[in-house]
Amino acid sequence: MDSALTYAIIPAGPGDSGELARVHVQAWRETYAGILPKGYLERMSEPLHARRWRTRLMRLDEITLVAEGRDGLVGYASGQWARTGGEAGEAEITTLYVLKSAQGEGVGRALLTGVARAMADRGATSLVIWVLCDNTRARGFYERLGGAAQERRLEAVAGAAIPALAYRWSDIAALTRR
Repeated sequence: MDSALTYAIIPAGPGDSGELARVHVQAWRETYAGILPKGYLERMSEPLHARRWRTRLMRLDEITLVAEGRDGLVGYASGQWARTGGEAGEAEITTLYVLKSAQGEGVGRALLTGVARAMADRGATSLVIWVLCDNTRARGFYERLGGAAQERRLEAVAGAAIPALAYRWSDIAALTRR
């Protein structure tokens, strides 16, 4: 695909659960190779994730947008009110993944800003996203978009405690104007 204009950013619905699961598993395998245990990534199950996505997409408190191209979905992002701590009015991007084949084309930016706009419409004034510390590509992406690296915590992933870092936009309008 030649440009981000070849992708449509649209809200996801329960019927997208199978495609979301496919992208989820593929994106995790691409993103976390060398970061998470190989066996864990190999055991990831599309049918299991499809069931999880179907349940998740029925919730009203979370927004999920997908990037769809000619050959199907290539990425997604979800957001909701911040799950822990944070300031009043803080939203959280709970997940954002783009397949390697579509990276560098503006898809990730479009998904992030789309969810930020949707959360701002719900009254959010700031935004946070947590990223594994070893995911340097994602960290660079959030830094280029103006996210400020802040607190650290341990995330339970693949049966281990993995260091994660919060990137925060104290004024969500910094993203919604893009």
